[in-house]
Amino acid sequence: MAVVAQEVAAIRRRPQRTTSWWLYAIGKTIVGVVFIVASLFPLLWLVIAGFKSKTEVISTPFQFFPEVWKWENYAQILGDPTFLLTMGWTFLGAVLFTALALTVNSLAAYAFARLDFRFKRTLWTVVITTMFIPGMTILLTSFIVVTDLGMLDSLAVLVIPGAATAAMIFFIRQFYLSIPSSLEEAAMLDGCGRLRIFFFLFLPLSKPPFVVMGITAFLAYWNSYVWPILTITSPERFVVQQFLATFRTGRGSSELGLLMAGSVLAAAPEIILFLIFQRQIIGNIKMAGLK
Repeated sequence: MAVVAQEVAAIRRRPQRTTSWWLYAIGKTIVGVVFIVASLFPLLWLVIAGFKSKTEVISTPFQFFPEVWKWENYAQILGDPTFLLTMGWTFLGAVLFTALALTVNSLAAYAFARLDFRFKRTLWTVVITTMFIPGMTILLTSFIVVTDLGMLDSLAVLVIPGAATAAMIFFIRQFYLSIPSSLEEAAMLDGCGRLRIFFFLFLPLSKPPFVVMGITAFLAYWNSYVWPILTITSPERFVVQQFLATFRTGRGSSELGLLMAGSVLAAAPEIILFLIFQRQIIGNIKMAGLK
């Protein structure tokens, strides 16, 4: 009986949900639903547009669902060996670009976070300043450089030039600054050099920034368009965005249904990547907010 009385007393002490509380809860739910629908609507329309025929994608008046579902659009794009080759080629380049970017930028971040050398502050200022230079302003000079180096129309011209970025160096450096210096001092007492400390101490702890920056680098390569159309001319070396552009420029506007279907398949790796690492991404965002 005493236990029952305690439970009854606990229920009575709970705050009563008033009308204003219910209105707030309902309003919050409605706002959340509207936000989710607005966020998913473009993707849903893209998927459905892949089933439309010919120019029905841009027909007026606007029609969300197709009159006749053209399942063969997805079958045709999946049966195109050029598209599959382009997806594989782009995926290979994205993986190489991500690996190179993480390697180069993490080494630079470690140097700026832990090493002492002459002109360190000056060099750091120069690196940070490049974050405020729009990429389009150096597009012509970058093209001249890769032309003189003989890198045009190759995988190297897509992977190497943009691997080092100030934003990635800054992000990883801030994480390395949060690692206790006592760990590094203990490793030095055990006879570890700087490279061993980096590879065996800092790298194993670098999963949070590497996930965020790795996904950022992968998406940047996967969605690149302006730089590839300037430097790649051979169709067999096209990245996926170049290939999709041929449905409008090289094949005519009558292939917009195939363009939508191809865009859905091209977006699939990005969606899968986010679903795999969503916990790490959200966790890093929360961590950044707390800091």
